[in-house]
Formats: sequence, C-alpha cells, structure tokens
Amino acid sequence: MKARVSKNFWRDKNVLVTGSLGFLSSWLIIDLLERGAGVTGLNDDYNPRSLLRLKGLEKKICFIQGSITDYPAVERIFTQYDIQVCFHLAAQTIEGACRRSPLTAFDTNIKGTWNMLEAARNSRQNLESIVIASSDKAYGEQKELPYREDQELLGRFPYDASKVCDEVIAQSYSRTFGLPVGITRCANIYGGGDFHWSRIVPGTIRSVLRNENPVIRSDGTPVRDYLYAEDAADAYITLAEAVAGGKAKGESFNFSAEHHKSVLEIVKMIIAVSGKKNIRPDVQGKGKPYQEIDRQILSAAKAGKVLGWKAGYSLEEGLKKTFDWYVKYAAEYL
Repeated sequence: MKARVSKNFWRDKNVLVTGSLGFLSSWLIIDLLERGAGVTGLNDDYNPRSLLRLKGLEKKICFIQGSITDYPAVERIFTQYDIQVCFHLAAQTIEGACRRSPLTAFDTNIKGTWNMLEAARNSRQNLESIVIASSDKAYGEQKELPYREDQELLGRFPYDASKVCDEVIAQSYSRTFGLPVGITRCANIYGGGDFHWSRIVPGTIRSVLRNENPVIRSDGTPVRDYLYAEDAADAYITLAEAVAGGKAKGESFNFSAEHHKSVLEIVKMIIAVSGKKNIRPDVQGKGKPYQEIDRQILSAAKAGKVLGWKAGYSLEEGLKKTFDWYVKYAAEYL
C-alpha cells in the first residue's frame, strides 16, 4: 500500500496535524513519522490515553496545546513552523455530544475549519496541500446507494451538517483563493487506540474482554461501511500528495473498504475473532435508534480511479489486528 506514495515527498516536510492526539490523527502521525516528516501537532487538551503516548512517540512531534477556534494561535503555527502540508482533523466527532451541545460542535467543527483555512491563506508561501476531514455522514439520508461524490449532501443532524459546512467553506477557499485543498469522506474508521467506548468496535471489544455479552442498543440491523485505521491514514497521505502534485484540488473523495455490514454482523465478527465461545450479542433495541440513518454505504471508485487508492485490509484482518491491539495495550483501561 505505502509504495503508492513517495517517502521522498515527506522527508523533512513541515506537516501540521490538528486534533493531533485523536484516534485517527495518531495513526496518521505514526505513518508520517515513518516517512520522515517533521510533525507539528495542535490539540486543545492533553490526552493521556493517546495512541502516540502508548507507543512512546509523543516526544517525536512538536506538540502545541491550543484550540483550533483561536485564530491568532492557528495563524502563528502556520507562520512560525513554515507549514507545507496540513491535515485538519480537529473536530467534535462524537455524534451524541454534537446533539447534546450543537453550538459547541458548530464552533469547533465549522469555525475551526475557517480559522485553519484563513491562516493557511495568509501564510501560504510554501503551502503545498491541505486535507480536510469531512465524513460519510455529510451525505445524510439518500435514496440511492452506495454514496457517490456527485450526490447532493443532505446531512441535517448537527455533526452531519457541520461537515457539510466544512466542505462548502473548503471549496470556497479553493475556488476563490486557489488553496490546494482535498477533502476526505471516510467510512466508519476503526482500529487500536479508540477509547470512545460508545462506538461499536471498541465497545464490543471491551465487553468481550470483560467476558460480558456486548449490548446492541438498536435492533442490530443498521448498516455501515468500515475502514481500518491504517488504511484511513494511507488515504489521507495519498490525497495530500495528489493535491500537492496538482491533482484533485478542491475535490472530495470517498474512502472505504467497500464491505458494509450490519451492527449485529460486526459484533458477531468481533466475537468470532476473540475465539470466545460463551459470548453472545445482547440485542436490546426494538427498532432503529432515534435520529440515525439506517444504511450508509460508500463507493470508493473515484479514489481508485483518480488516486490509485484501495484499502489494503479486509474487514476480518482489520478486526483481528484491532482486537489484538486492545489485548496488548489496553488492559488497564478496560
């Protein structure tokens, strides 16, 4: 997979990752460090359970504690550290939290994006590429599946709507000011280092490792696409290099392994990976969760055609690697 992009491109490159102690950000930074990039990370608080800390890599990046909503701080980072590539992942990503506090979510997710883009515009002498994290949730409820990039974005719930706004703002900066922007719409990302137990994969793994039956709050039928974290990091890096090379500027791309499963199927797969015969899913819901899209399925055909990208891990392989990670690293947090 990684042979598709050039290590030479990343060697000594000044890279900013916002939301740097997050789950996906950590996997991305690990990959960037392996490629020889110099990474600056912005995060609003210190996360003692960050994957970077667990792997002993925190001191290999220049860590700046601050908020993406603080424009002067963001602008200072771009100018002081001569940022050449920016991966913008800082956001409130937990949908339940966005619904409980939509103003906070909009402030972080939308204002944070325009702050980053404006800082990049004002400090763009050596800027080569910006990759902005949108989401498959931006599509909302669609009549035609799988989702394709030319469909209208119908996201209406707070998190979903914030990502629609991010995309419109990013495309505005790209079209008006020529900023080298690319946008990712990823399937549900899973992998080691995710401690948001409300998510289906880490939550199920925690239950299994506790020898408890995993609880499914719905009726188990909602369907999602899934993408292993290392594949997601590779997708971000692939898109950043393509944009820097003059390809795909201002465009959005779906990234998915294109293997959609129901919630119940995912839980059963994790139980099978664990090898535990005495665990059974506890399906408690009598219907679909309130305000949740029933089926979210992505086509990654455009990413394959334009970027030459394809997921490297099957769902079975990714879940096995994820389960093994929690067994090895996360016992104290279960």
